[in-house]
Amino acid sequence: MSDWRNRVFCEDALAGLARIPDAAVDLIIADPPYGLGKDYGNDSDKLAAEAYLQWMEQWIDAALPKLKPNGSLYIFLTWRYSPEVFVMLKKRMTMINEIIWDRRVPSMGGSTRRFSSVHDTVGFFAGAKDYYFDLDAIRVPYDAVTKKARSRSIFVGAKWLELGYNPKDVWSVSRLHREHRERADHPTQKPLEIIERMLKASCPPDGVVLDPFMGSGTTAVAAKRCGRHFVGFELNAEYCALIEKRLAALVPLETVDAETAGSAIVESI
Repeated sequence: MSDWRNRVFCEDALAGLARIPDAAVDLIIADPPYGLGKDYGNDSDKLAAEAYLQWMEQWIDAALPKLKPNGSLYIFLTWRYSPEVFVMLKKRMTMINEIIWDRRVPSMGGSTRRFSSVHDTVGFFAGAKDYYFDLDAIRVPYDAVTKKARSRSIFVGAKWLELGYNPKDVWSVSRLHREHRERADHPTQKPLEIIERMLKASCPPDGVVLDPFMGSGTTAVAAKRCGRHFVGFELNAEYCALIEKRLAALVPLETVDAETAGSAIVESI
């Protein structure tokens, strides 16, 4: 299929990944069901532990061949299954980082028999030593006070001082609460800030990102905003309609080259 880019297919990724040529995408961003029994309008998150891990291995083995040799993968997980999945991926790729997403959950109640869980775990993996990574695109600017404090001659003209510092492996980004301006009707929607950082760092301009579990479509939205192509899959027809609505709201985008953005299509199968 020659026109698979800039499309979200309303079907199971395991069935649909055959549409994508091998070694054709630069980046995979995967936000699979966490195995917590969430309601996504189907039974996709209601597998027992052993079946869940078997399913994870199945889609990983179907998705990884679609990556270019120097492509990368980010995968969202929780502490429950991240150790097993990280071991699984380490047999296939090189682990670059374990990133902790601090969701800035307020301290309100929680279990009385354990510490409250307020983070997601993100694995960053690469297929080769020459994996694409654009640090300058994601540097965090220093504030004026910090720059003034580094005013000695040895700091003048320093690239790191002018462009900003390397983001750390703990990302403190608020979850999308019900009143958040980005919030759509999806239980585990990820913030654009996080997905756009992944795209800018690990997918070259005009490159292609694959999202096997599109959900609310944040990866597709972020790709269009950042001038990248996308392709993805989503089982739930209602979420497919939501993705179509979100993408339509972005047209036209002044910050995205028209040719790069292409025509975004959500396609029912």
